[in-house]
Amino acid sequence: MKFRQNLPKNSFNFLALCAGLTSFFSSCKSLDPAASLPLPQVPAASSYVNVPVEIPSATLTNLVNQVVPPTLFNEKGMDLGNGIVGDLGFVRNGMIQLTPLDSQRLQVTLPIRIRGEVGLKPGGLRNLFQSKIPLDQTLSPVVVINPQLNPNWTLGISEFELMDLGGKIGLSALGMEIDLSSMVRNEIREFARQNLTSKPDLINLKPVVESVWNQVGRPVTVDLEGKKMAFSIRPDSVKIREYLVPSKGFHFDLGMSGKVQTHPASAAPSRPLPLPKITPNLDPSNRLEINIPLHLTYGELDQMIQQAVAGQVIRINKKYLFQPSNFRSSAYGDRLGILMDFRATAENGEQIEGEFFLVGKPVFDPSSSVLAFEKVDFALSSDSNKAKLGAQLKRGKISNQLNQKLRFSLQEVLQGSLDGVKERLALQTPYGNLQLDNLNVSPDGFYPTATGMDIRIKATGQVNILWK
Repeated sequence: MKFRQNLPKNSFNFLALCAGLTSFFSSCKSLDPAASLPLPQVPAASSYVNVPVEIPSATLTNLVNQVVPPTLFNEKGMDLGNGIVGDLGFVRNGMIQLTPLDSQRLQVTLPIRIRGEVGLKPGGLRNLFQSKIPLDQTLSPVVVINPQLNPNWTLGISEFELMDLGGKIGLSALGMEIDLSSMVRNEIREFARQNLTSKPDLINLKPVVESVWNQVGRPVTVDLEGKKMAFSIRPDSVKIREYLVPSKGFHFDLGMSGKVQTHPASAAPSRPLPLPKITPNLDPSNRLEINIPLHLTYGELDQMIQQAVAGQVIRINKKYLFQPSNFRSSAYGDRLGILMDFRATAENGEQIEGEFFLVGKPVFDPSSSVLAFEKVDFALSSDSNKAKLGAQLKRGKISNQLNQKLRFSLQEVLQGSLDGVKERLALQTPYGNLQLDNLNVSPDGFYPTATGMDIRIKATGQVNILWK
């Protein structure tokens, strides 16, 4: 994005007017270019996004079915009790179904197929019957779990309750029917105790989260009058509140705040800065606010002004031509000051030389997307008494004309910021795409500092997700 001014056409036509202001020298002595005035406080370039995310039950079910592997587990020598052991494999046998019961508990129906062999332990009847009996049966266990998201970006299951085995499992041997249902039920519970509830960091979500952050959090490079800069976000906090919604799905409020940092384009970070640990989120709103800091040094401002008016001679009236040079911009409190040398040449060759000091408070005019100035004032210094001519002009009239002439177009920098935010947040995944609604970009402040002028560009809007 570029910060471009309409300088050659109109931005410094005000100098023609300024040269005619010599009559106000005595009334402008209150402006001292050398004065050291208190500078405005520049707000931190912070950004914040909070997105309420509703994952429909169908999408959540689809996601779970894609990540749960076909083979759940295999175990040899599984002790089924009553002297029976088995070499069994548990595999999926259909689509997993998820049903939120309340804000914390999730019911999972997991169709499984159990295949393998069972037999007796060594000794006793095992010495008479050496062969094992093949087993191939299906169940649809119903369990209730309480998933929890941990601060270190892992997912755990704090509770696991087997509600229904979803069928019976048994075998026939020596003319007897042996019911293995209770044995399998105990084995499932023992498996959950050892492999699920006892491991708080059951699933590591950080690689998934970081893959998204690597796209969204990458530095953005912009062009400000040929000066390439890069911006990155240093996250201060990531806040999440998650809960289940019966008959709807899974809800979580995702919030992130951070500071926007400026880098030379050649020294921009090659990857996003790391994410902090998760903290609780109490904000249910949907809002996006990104503050982009731009900075122009006074040397760069001087060069821009010089390039715009270099060699120009401006007619003040029928008699005098005005030529400014040697521009020196600086902070004048919360206003921008421009000190310049001038030479006014009369038709007869007579010349008047001196210094002209112009100050104005930079503001944004949303009606025309331009940087304008208010509280415009000026002072003139010259050894020539003829520099005090033109007393018929009124100070208020000149100030109004200066306000109209001091206007810089910000259309391109705003459009560039808008495009940059859209491009960075245009995230597409196999499950859903991010969509920005009511996105608005506008300047939020202009702050003269000790080294240059800081410009804050603010982007606001809402973020929505279109689930597939």
